[in-house]
Amino acid sequence: MDTERTATEVFGLLADEIRLDILRTVARAQQGNRTTGVAKLSFSEIYDRVNVDSTSKFSYHLGELTGTFLRKHEDGYGFTHAGERLVRFILAENYQQPSDIGTIETDGICLHCGESGLRAAIQDQYFLLQCPACERPNFSYTVTPAQVQAHDGGALIDAVTWALVGDILKMREGVCPDCAGRIHTEVIPVSDQPLADTDPASFATSSECQQCLRFMSLPLTHAAAYHPESVAFHWEHGVDIMGTGMWEFHRYLHDGQWTAEQVGTDPQEYRIEFRREDATLNVHLDENATVTRTERVLRRDQGDRRTG
Repeated sequence: MDTERTATEVFGLLADEIRLDILRTVARAQQGNRTTGVAKLSFSEIYDRVNVDSTSKFSYHLGELTGTFLRKHEDGYGFTHAGERLVRFILAENYQQPSDIGTIETDGICLHCGESGLRAAIQDQYFLLQCPACERPNFSYTVTPAQVQAHDGGALIDAVTWALVGDILKMREGVCPDCAGRIHTEVIPVSDQPLADTDPASFATSSECQQCLRFMSLPLTHAAAYHPESVAFHWEHGVDIMGTGMWEFHRYLHDGQWTAEQVGTDPQEYRIEFRREDATLNVHLDENATVTRTERVLRRDQGDRRTG
């Protein structure tokens, strides 16, 4: 059987309920086989669990899936990468539309006008936060129908927060959270972006996957906040970076506690200052938003003392 198929051919293989039932059957068997590794079901084991009226019909459909969604081993059939990813998508019913959640009030400061209080809603496949005062968008992130179905109200906000954190940590290391391909990140002036006239940030990150085209853009301060040194620094000062919605960081831009500036051009270098009470953390980044060094500054009446 050919191993190379076009996308049209691959997705055409799924236009049959028997084949979907086969994939679900292998997934459920895998769930019940957690202690012994990846499940491999024999021909007869799958056949006995699938609603099909003849072995010849079953054999045909199983054969069509094998090589693309299933891999044949000596002791049975197991998933390929494509089969594993696809069956999770099917079981979660993420081909549906996300449910309408109405409006959720949440904490946060508008990035543009500085007013307190934001409103969250689902728009298409996005979790969208808008400012009720100026009606401008403040944050948007993809959500899945399963995510919306499993969580509501504040629990949905927490679910979006943790999904975002996981994605940012992967992207910071150059790994796409969707396809695990290579992410390319660069620092860009906010003046090049829409709504730049009302954005207190000076620089932003622009990250794009070279394989699947997944894209994310963040204020440079917000992206640097997830570096381990920043997470520790803020935790020591009562701020949980990992467990806080990114939109709540906007307040630190407006009150000047978080700032970004370019401090070098050849090579390009940027410095983020995170200020908390009597201390400052300086984070230096290169043109790809990679942290090159950090330093803590303890402010004293007689001057600054640098540590770290």
